Amino acid sequence: MAGILDVPKPRINCSMLSQFINRAVCFVGRVEKVHPTGKMFTVMDGEGKTATVELNEPLQEELSGIVEVIGMVSNKGEIMASTYSLLREDKGVPFDLELYNEALKVIHDFPQHYPFQVAASG
Repeated sequence: MAGILDVPKPRINCSMLSQFINRAVCFVGRVEKVHPTGKMFTVMDGEGKTATVELNEPLQEELSGIVEVIGMVSNKGEIMASTYSLLREDKGVPFDLELYNEALKVIHDFPQHYPFQVAASG
């Protein structure tokens, strides 16, 4: 069975979480608050809504700014992270979460042009 990193994952925002329960997703947002245990943090999407991300292990680094999380959406609508990546904002050019959110809407409005599933060959 392919691991979560080996399969296509839809990019989603907070309003789409309930549509992807028990599925692998990719979520990009701005870190809002890190739990004192380091095993959980909240991220804000381009609509200003927040999602909770849970980690298997406590953070070993400071987490701030824009982060891309890959994980499974739990029954509670939280993202159980398999991995995350900090997206650097170089040269004073901030990542535009609102524009990213608009791109997500286009992707989901036209799934025929942006497929998330790989067709089985056979």
